[in-house]
Amino acid sequence: MTSPAAALGSIDQHRGFPVLVAGIVAVVVTLLVVVADAAMAQTPTELLDTPPPLPAAPPADSFPAFPAAPLRAVPPPTTAPALPPLPAAEANAPASAPVTSGQVGGGVPLDGGVVPPPMYVPDPNDLGGYAALPEAVATDFVPPWPRWFAGASGLIMTRTLPAGTATMQPVAGLTTLTTSSASATWPGGLDFQVGRWMGEQQNWALEGIYWGVYGLGTSATVTGTGIDAIPQAPGVILAGSPASAFLADATQQQVARSDLVNDVEINWIWRLTDRPEFPPLDRRLGFMWLAGFRFFELQDVLSQTSTSSTLPPSSVGANQSLLTVATNNNLYGAQVGAKADWRIAPRIRLSAVPKFMIGGNAITNTTDLTTINGSGATFSSGQPVNVHSTLGVFSWLGSVDSSVAWDVTDRWSLWLGYRVVGVGNVAQADGQWPSTLAAPSSLQGISAGSSTILHGGFAGFQGRY
Repeated sequence: MTSPAAALGSIDQHRGFPVLVAGIVAVVVTLLVVVADAAMAQTPTELLDTPPPLPAAPPADSFPAFPAAPLRAVPPPTTAPALPPLPAAEANAPASAPVTSGQVGGGVPLDGGVVPPPMYVPDPNDLGGYAALPEAVATDFVPPWPRWFAGASGLIMTRTLPAGTATMQPVAGLTTLTTSSASATWPGGLDFQVGRWMGEQQNWALEGIYWGVYGLGTSATVTGTGIDAIPQAPGVILAGSPASAFLADATQQQVARSDLVNDVEINWIWRLTDRPEFPPLDRRLGFMWLAGFRFFELQDVLSQTSTSSTLPPSSVGANQSLLTVATNNNLYGAQVGAKADWRIAPRIRLSAVPKFMIGGNAITNTTDLTTINGSGATFSSGQPVNVHSTLGVFSWLGSVDSSVAWDVTDRWSLWLGYRVVGVGNVAQADGQWPSTLAAPSSLQGISAGSSTILHGGFAGFQGRY
């Protein structure tokens, strides 16, 4: 009988040792696989609960890292047996509801609790977005419109006049002249504006406006005998002779008017819609508010020329007296207004600009008597017949500009319109015409409370840059 040691020696002698080592390794590997399989089957999550360490947190001013998707335990793969072919009748049968449990084909079991992984990763903070994506950055629209604008227009305007005051006594066969005999004409004038839109969105602008009309008025003349002027000047000496030598029993009288208007404005404009020159295609109406400061001057100058019938014309105008009444209204104060535009065609719009102000009115009136060639007159007291009076009141002004504008390009516009300006509680030269020139007190004081309307057309252009 052979002993175990002898048997081992016999195996070594027959080179069986490598086979023995291989068998031992196979047994060890098999045991490791069994242990690992048992661990996976009993506690699958214990091996996966500890995920790999995340990278370091990003800086505070950067976006947070995208959260890692949750890991799921994956069961060990199972090799399913080959499925037998379906019978012909079953193969042609209509599709049924999806199978969620039970067996498929030859008996392969399905786990009804298996849930497929999600197709996307939800927001972990439940904020309606992904933590790793930046929020949208909103940028306000910055209009590319030119900021500066300037324009010029030509004016043709006239004005209404109060009831006239007589400047002569009635004479049979002659027209009795009054201050209204010197009517208002339609002289020309100028209108300028310049401004600039401010702010990133060009929501508001500052503009300056000047317009004026000059030489409003005509003259009226009557020639005859026995013309007695109003006023008479008892005790007044004119060019070394009694004033009555000029004003009484004259052979000719002329009444003339020369009025002017000046307007200066500084306005602040706030647009509620787009600028009227650049409207959106889906909006026809545009509207803007306006507020600012306005200065308005209305000046009346009435004159009376009387030709003496007794004094020889030793020089030009030496025998002609000249009585002048100049009344000046200076309105100043805050005004409010608006600007409305209605686009009736792609580049044609109708525009209206109403404005209103209540402000102070510094009124002056000067009455002066000389000869045509400049010789002065004096009262019996020796004081010159040149009396200046002042008065301060509150007056009101309202104006409306209505026009049609053609926006030729984005930078040029042409317009044609009509302007109406009403002024109330003012003094006019017609109301200051004296009835006598007896003493300085007869010329002092100003009578206010009248009103006038200026109106006329304008045409011009505006450029934007």
